[in-house]
Amino acid sequence: MKKFYITTPIYYVNDIPHIGHSYTTIAADIAARWKRLNNYDVFFLTGTDEHGAKIAQAAKEKGKTAQELCDEMSEKFKEAWSLLNISYDDFIRTTEARQSKAVSQMVQDLLDKGFIYKKEYSALYCVGCERFYPEKDLDENGCCPFHKTKPVLQSEENYFFRLSSFADKLLERISDPNHKEHISIRPEERKNEIIGKIKLGLEDVSFSRTAIDWGIPLPFDKSQTVYVWVDALINYITAIGYPSNQEQFNKYWPADIHLMAKDILWFHSVIWPAMLMAAQIPTPKQVYSHGFFTLNGNKMSKSLGNVISPAQLAAKYGVDGARYLAVTLIPFGPDGDISWDALTKKYNIDLANNLGNLISRTIKLAEKNFDLKVPQTPADLSLTNKVAEILNENFAPAMDNLYLHKASESLQNALTLINRRIESDAPWKLANTDLPKLANCIYSYLQSLNLIAIHLLAFMPELSKKIWLITGASGDIETCAKKYFADKQIPKEGFSPSGAQLQTAGILFPRI
Repeated sequence: MKKFYITTPIYYVNDIPHIGHSYTTIAADIAARWKRLNNYDVFFLTGTDEHGAKIAQAAKEKGKTAQELCDEMSEKFKEAWSLLNISYDDFIRTTEARQSKAVSQMVQDLLDKGFIYKKEYSALYCVGCERFYPEKDLDENGCCPFHKTKPVLQSEENYFFRLSSFADKLLERISDPNHKEHISIRPEERKNEIIGKIKLGLEDVSFSRTAIDWGIPLPFDKSQTVYVWVDALINYITAIGYPSNQEQFNKYWPADIHLMAKDILWFHSVIWPAMLMAAQIPTPKQVYSHGFFTLNGNKMSKSLGNVISPAQLAAKYGVDGARYLAVTLIPFGPDGDISWDALTKKYNIDLANNLGNLISRTIKLAEKNFDLKVPQTPADLSLTNKVAEILNENFAPAMDNLYLHKASESLQNALTLINRRIESDAPWKLANTDLPKLANCIYSYLQSLNLIAIHLLAFMPELSKKIWLITGASGDIETCAKKYFADKQIPKEGFSPSGAQLQTAGILFPRI
């Protein structure tokens, strides 16, 4: 079995989960489910980042200990991912003992190999990012490009990592797709940005902080704590066994995809690979960053009261509807603007009309004319084969490349084909004129719907299973999907055998 290791960023617990977190996590979940359906041995990691000055300060303001605040906020992320049916294999927290052990081991190893040294340092520090910025990386107003606040000058004696010595090696791995440890940075324009910044020169980066109690102490100098970003990055190897479970670590590392928003791309595509090279650990295969959301053209923020939570999405569109809409409304990669109106419009067109109405009228025809059973008729898979042609050409490549909006378009094109066939057949007229043809039509629609359900499994796992049962398909949908994706063969008698019991559909997607 081929392996597939995918990660989300570990989310900072200074805020509750919102649609930005959901977007990344749902996309990773869909990718993980898709690979499982294609018989990969998948490890899907998410979690929470719980150290740093911001957490300590927020806890103090709330009258809690830092650990109490982290426990509370981490649980909110777990609740959100449970609500959205996220199928992660591990949920890591940086306050766990295994993370402390791994971080101490990694940092000590880098010191022993001569990549960490101590020096006095003065630089501009953004409290929001918890990172130092060279002036060249600030915006035209001298502000942090993400928080739009002016960093403050701080002076400390810290331990530094020799990032500057890895510029050429990073450029080789990122630029050359034939390099044996090529690091693919996607989308293309972000790869070009990273290459351009590396060519301007790399400076050594701080690896520790003084006067911060809420963090992992340096193993060789307990007066300093490991810089929060160093701590956070190491989670990706902690979760798969570093440093104690070498067998599992070798099984899943290197990561196939690190998924994140663009604001942390530099850490993942430059600092993290350099750390791994220094420790003589293979680098990740792919770093994929997506853009930022705006809501009706405005940045989402708590102060504006326009933050969309996972619970709000699920309450309005259902869990599976929310999963589908969150990742298909805009392309995965660039910045995008969303709105409740746009989400609702896509829900009504794609799900209520194209899919829900198709299921409803097919089942009603079968109920009225064939006692809610798959009609007894010679197997006609001509329509199903045409649906398969559309999906085979476009769906799998889109899913493999995380072009989830294109995978959605492929599904909608297939649904449009079926709906047009229904309009052409006009089956509602056949009950009194040509019952054998009506039987053939309903049989064809049911088999085609089964193929749609198989392809929707990664996006809408529960509703796909429900559609499978409604349409009288035999066997377990996931088993059948794995077989289909392995050989692209539709069973000779279709997925729903003649005479199989159907179920009333009800309203799967109430129109909003």
